[in-house]
Amino acid sequence: MGIKFGREYEDIIRDLMNGLGHVDGFYGFFEMSETDWHELPEEDRQECLRTLADDVFYGLGSEPLLQIADAKVRYLKDRHLIQIDHDDQVVTIVRLTSA
Repeated sequence: MGIKFGREYEDIIRDLMNGLGHVDGFYGFFEMSETDWHELPEEDRQECLRTLADDVFYGLGSEPLLQIADAKVRYLKDRHLIQIDHDDQVVTIVRLTSA
């Protein structure tokens, strides 16, 4: 299926990295504790977040709903966006097309 997008991929991934970075416990995806995560150098944390964002982006191309820690990440095809929800509240919206 894949995700259709009209923005630069790098811009979408940057926004997705930012949103995923606000999800409590996202580092569990890497089988890390919070302490392990905070002990990583900033460059390594950014690289991990980039990997997670790439994986989520491509995963949403075949599964429109993914669970990351306690958050739900949804690909809303008809609205051309990715939405990150936590406790039934929208945490982040990543637009896939230019305004």
